[in-house]
Amino acid sequence: MALNIAVIGAGSWGTALSLVLARNGHTVHLWAKDQDSLTIMKAKRENVRYLPGINLPDNINIEPSLEAAIQNTDEVLIVVPSHAFSEVLSKILPHLRPDQGIAWATKGLDRHAHFLHEVVEDLAPNRPMALLTGPSFAKEVANSLPTAVVVAHTELEFGKRIQALFQSQHFRVYLSDDILGAEIGGAVKNILALAVGISEGLGFHTNTKAALMTRGLAEMMRLGEALGAKRETLVGLSGLGDLILTCSDTQSRNLRFGMMLGQGISVDEACKQIGQVVESIHTSDLVYQLSQKLNVRMPITDQVHAIVHRNQPLREALLNLLEPPKLEE
Repeated sequence: MALNIAVIGAGSWGTALSLVLARNGHTVHLWAKDQDSLTIMKAKRENVRYLPGINLPDNINIEPSLEAAIQNTDEVLIVVPSHAFSEVLSKILPHLRPDQGIAWATKGLDRHAHFLHEVVEDLAPNRPMALLTGPSFAKEVANSLPTAVVVAHTELEFGKRIQALFQSQHFRVYLSDDILGAEIGGAVKNILALAVGISEGLGFHTNTKAALMTRGLAEMMRLGEALGAKRETLVGLSGLGDLILTCSDTQSRNLRFGMMLGQGISVDEACKQIGQVVESIHTSDLVYQLSQKLNVRMPITDQVHAIVHRNQPLREALLNLLEPPKLEE
């Protein structure tokens, strides 16, 4: 059954997911804060900045008004950077029906080190929640290349509804009831991709990458255990799967950002060159704070935080990670 879906956020990922929905026969109402970008998208029928050359079908409506985008829609999907999530959610809530759930495809934590499901619980208690996450580059999704993702939910029926919207021959959607575990994977993998990028920028190679990814997964799982996430979630698509993706290809802006730092480019200049939000900058600070609060050992996260937020020399930080462990470890 064709439905009306509001997609809030028209970056590369929001646009790619809008294309999946439109190709499945749904009508999409796509909104973004940047009105100039929306004007260009509406005129050219493509996202020139983020997904050039990919035509937007007629059933993707570009909506300059947030209220108009949400009105009379069957479902709303939030796809904005994590630091803007709570602000956008607050603007959306007055326009939702009492029975509507909250779905998002944003990875990371909010400004106050809260997981996004905690933000929803605080601002919209008792509404069903669903998170679409997993190993997926926007360009490949937009080009209908085979992709598998996860919809993590708090209520099975709502999770199934979101799953059904996106499920297609090229876009396989699995269900999970561990929304916390899915969020941990989506947040920590960006920090690890930054670490891998730094190592590559410094001239280290495949052995170092394998070590960082494997030990990084151990960090992710320690944090998950401390917070009560399921182990199988963190070794699944939304954990290990997303980690492999983000550390393996320069489509990952977190990996590219790390490579630039490793080559001696400053944080500000690297961000400018990438031209999109680099989630690992914000997330590395928040996850570091969380690990300190919970007394969870996360040495890679610690060193990334030291580089990005405490001006630690890059090579010194990476070599700190390669020191022999204590014999009891």
